Amino acid sequence: MNKKLIKYLTNPAKNKLVRQVLSEGQTTAKALAEKNENIPQATLYRYLKKMVADGVLKVVEERRVRNVIEKVYALGIDFDADVNKMIEENDGETYLGLFQQFTIGLLDEYSAYCARDDIDILNDGSGFRVLSFNATTDELKELAANIWKQVEPYAKQKVTPERKTRSLAVIFTPPPTTGAPHPK
Repeated sequence: MNKKLIKYLTNPAKNKLVRQVLSEGQTTAKALAEKNENIPQATLYRYLKKMVADGVLKVVEERRVRNVIEKVYALGIDFDADVNKMIEENDGETYLGLFQQFTIGLLDEYSAYCARDDIDILNDGSGFRVLSFNATTDELKELAANIWKQVEPYAKQKVTPERKTRSLAVIFTPPPTTGAPHPK
């Protein structure tokens, strides 16, 4: 796993930028600024410049917009290849680091939501739950595929005033090593 990427993922603001570039494939500083109003413009450009210098992001296109050259950014590393390498090597330290960043991202989303004055927990469609179940590895793979099959049509829909972007986090914990039943 790219250690520079892990470093960026430990910073909540940079983590969010990397996740946005990863989810969109390609994006501009302007688009990132619109979704990250809490990051001052000078700071955003400094982050992007450093991320490009470190190879975490790359500039895939430059285009003239009025009197300015607009850069289009994409991930500069092969995230999937790095994850596959981590899995092949059973690199527990890197796996834990990725999981920590995953949970930090969720905490950031919940923190921002809970800090708003207009939250409506019941009607905003927010919630979380732990459900224990018993499955073989093959059954677990089948379950994961079925979850994605159900969510995929919604992931492809465009945002509208009524249709807001939401996150669905699915975590499959490893079985306990003691043979004890999983806590409920």
